[in-house]
Amino acid sequence: MKKLLILLLPLLAACASVERLALPAPEALPQKSLTSFAPPPGQQFDHRDWTDFLSRYVAPDAEGVNRVAYGNVTTPDRDRLDRYLIELQAVDPADLTRDQQLAFWINLYNAATVDVVLENYPVASIRDIKDGPFSIGPWSRSLVQVAGEDLSLNDIEHRIIRPTFDEPRIHYALNCAAVGCPNLMDRAWRAETLERDLTTAEHAYINDPRGVRFDARGGLILSKIYIWFREDFGPDEQAVLAYIGTVAEPELRARILEAQRVKAYQYDWALNDAAAEF
Repeated sequence: MKKLLILLLPLLAACASVERLALPAPEALPQKSLTSFAPPPGQQFDHRDWTDFLSRYVAPDAEGVNRVAYGNVTTPDRDRLDRYLIELQAVDPADLTRDQQLAFWINLYNAATVDVVLENYPVASIRDIKDGPFSIGPWSRSLVQVAGEDLSLNDIEHRIIRPTFDEPRIHYALNCAAVGCPNLMDRAWRAETLERDLTTAEHAYINDPRGVRFDARGGLILSKIYIWFREDFGPDEQAVLAYIGTVAEPELRARILEAQRVKAYQYDWALNDAAAEF
């Protein structure tokens, strides 16, 4: 069995590389109204309804994974979430400053993701929400309309946020409803606390086994986030490791430097469902 595992390691790494190639490239949409920033003070938007929803239904499990009590969401709270999404879609992003707009897109992505899970709940994984036999999830489905443009989750992440903001830490903010993903915050993202929250989320994930860990033989295991979006963190694996080392706690940093290479990339696609906690 051990020999078989050793033989399979290159294949597993190749699978992660193939998944990377299947992701949309970070190419900006042509609609400038979706990616142009207003000068300060911009337009204030109240994300209180989203914060209320998150504070009510998001809580950490014993291992620090923030889970959502999808099965407990009441009809009135579902209606409030729908109204929040409608209000978000009525905003013109061009009226927002850079930080206001980034918070807006993160909240829209996360709220739309929770909404699509609720529409299909119960499911074991968000990848079970398919649009056809070759679908791998709901990411290419048009879920919202902003400034007259129909947008999917892929559009928001890969065609708006990534090419516009050049901010690798957004991968710790966008939540795809999976256990392996960085935590869904229990409150909305806000421009006023954006920098602090991005730094906190980055530190939390890198110093959590979901982001970086070592197996029983001392092999370095990274989240697939670091191969799916490698160019956002550095030009090659060594650059990614150097970046992670700047955020890792001292003991973890020393082990990363000693390892020098990544043994495998892993990711847990199980739904971040509070009902699945045991």
